[in-house]
Amino acid sequence: MFKNKLLLLSPIIALAVIFIFSLTMIPSVNPTPENLPIAIVNEDQGVDIPNLGKLNMGKTMVENIHKASKTSSDQEPAVKWVNVNNYKDAQDGLNNQEYYAALVIPKNFSEKQASLKTPNPTSPEIQILVNQGMNTMGSTMASQMLSGIVDNMNNNVRTQLLEGFEKQGGTLTAKQASSLVSPITKKVTNVNETGTNSANGNSPVSLFQPLWMASIAGAAIVFTVINKLVFANRTEKFVTRFVQVLVGAVLALVAGFGLTWLADGMIGLRIPQFTDTALFLSITYFSFFLMISAVLSWLGFKGIPIFVITLFFGAPLLAMPPELMSSFYSNWIYSWLPMRFMVEGLRELLFFGKGLSWNHPIAVLVGIGVVSLVVLMGSVLKSDSKAVVES
Repeated sequence: MFKNKLLLLSPIIALAVIFIFSLTMIPSVNPTPENLPIAIVNEDQGVDIPNLGKLNMGKTMVENIHKASKTSSDQEPAVKWVNVNNYKDAQDGLNNQEYYAALVIPKNFSEKQASLKTPNPTSPEIQILVNQGMNTMGSTMASQMLSGIVDNMNNNVRTQLLEGFEKQGGTLTAKQASSLVSPITKKVTNVNETGTNSANGNSPVSLFQPLWMASIAGAAIVFTVINKLVFANRTEKFVTRFVQVLVGAVLALVAGFGLTWLADGMIGLRIPQFTDTALFLSITYFSFFLMISAVLSWLGFKGIPIFVITLFFGAPLLAMPPELMSSFYSNWIYSWLPMRFMVEGLRELLFFGKGLSWNHPIAVLVGIGVVSLVVLMGSVLKSDSKAVVES
């Protein structure tokens, strides 16, 4: 027993497995954002101040934000501030998943800020738009950053007001004292909302795992059945591959509609467009089924670990925005994950109100399916040892 090579190698194998799966934890440990896109809109029209001319506090605020975000030349900034002309353009950018959030400075910002020094102050309001549907982790981080900026501004304005009132030596009115608590108010609005249930924000990732495993199981079962057959010629083999594809299409419809029904009816995930979502999941399943079947047709069951490892490496990354990943994971792992297009397509369906249409995620998934179909059919040309034995 102790001379068995596999037994002797078991400690090394165990260590290798621990090492491989420990690598999946790296992206989620202390993620640091780089170039997280956030829109900033300055609609402030300024205010005329006697003896000082026209002041635009919104413009000053934007300049200070850009200045504070600058880093050394060899380091990327945490936030990529994008100047947007108006509120509508910012809203369009959020709907097109260009920004995780937006900071909107209103037209009367300077006017109201100047009133804080008067007996009847009116607190200026800054609006924060949080793009929940784009990515839960990314939008939450962007919201916290913007809230921190407004809070820091409040501290600075409060200090300036107190110093000004102290120099004047006058007493504060009740309204002035009240305004010092929060000189600048913030209004946080969630757009493309993910629902009251926090789990809904990650529902695209949650739906991926059962669909991916079902794709592996379906492809493996069909391959097992076909692998036991003996073909007299390549025509029979081609017909069998064609039947394999048809079976995959049937499995895709069952998996797509079944998973959508379970998610909506039993699990409680919010599925606003049932049929479109079910068809999209069916397309996704069929694409994955063809891809896995193509690999199995050439490598056999030795190809299964590829897709299992892809699951463990891919699942943590799918919940993260690319801006929080290292360049290695972003460029060499995340960008090559086929399942990320499923997650992106589901986000558009679930959170952005877009129906099933020819878009980038579907185009890529169909492309994966077409290439996989060609590879699968190409396996007909592979020599069949069982056929030789039988002959």
